[in-house]
Amino acid sequence: MHCELKEGRSLPTHLDSTKVLGIDHGLNNWLTCVSNIETSFIIDGKHLKSVNQWYNKQIATLKEGKPKGFWSRTLAHVTEKRNQQMRDAVNKAARIVINHCLIHGIGTIVFGWNQGQKNESNMGAKNNQKFVQIPTAKLKERIAQLGEQYDIKFVETEESYTSKASFLDNDELPKYGEKPDGWQSSGKRIKRGLYRTADNWLVNADCNGGANILRKVKTMLKLDLSRVTRGILTMPIRIRFWSNSVLESASL
Repeated sequence: MHCELKEGRSLPTHLDSTKVLGIDHGLNNWLTCVSNIETSFIIDGKHLKSVNQWYNKQIATLKEGKPKGFWSRTLAHVTEKRNQQMRDAVNKAARIVINHCLIHGIGTIVFGWNQGQKNESNMGAKNNQKFVQIPTAKLKERIAQLGEQYDIKFVETEESYTSKASFLDNDELPKYGEKPDGWQSSGKRIKRGLYRTADNWLVNADCNGGANILRKVKTMLKLDLSRVTRGILTMPIRIRFWSNSVLESASL
């Protein structure tokens, strides 16, 4: 099997279903990806946030003083431009994930997803709006579609407690809607996106979540997570997909 990574470049690929990539999604860190073969990377989401903030500001200005339901050619143009940027972001981010899998022979992707959970009212209006405007559901679907083209297995799992529990301390991971009496995490999330374990080790909080997503399906998929170490959870590669070196960065 050969896969094309970029124009004029291809490489033979053998995919191993026991090599797995866990994906945690968010806002500033759109996707945080952790594998069981000592790789980790973050697809930055700050650019998408700024695109949406600018779009919301433009829409508010154009609608100021206008009746409810007002629409115009200018509003349509601004909206279509923003939608094109979102579609482009989805395609680029999905390609980065799939390329990483192809390069490293990863045959399974596990995506953490609680249907509707991150749109619940307890997040607050601002965060609700941000999550709704970031097309993560479409990105998830695109990753699954591309994965199918390359025979990469796509698994979706609920992600409850993955951000609270400590991966390195092997905390219990209750299912969505459940909380055993007396459940308590060994570590906790602290400022600047860090998670502190019971032994006071500091790791990237979203990498901790991504690793716990792999733990959610460890038994079902019979995964070996022994190579998901503190170093992998501490220093993920950050990929800014709007830069000119997207594919090169994703190949690291």
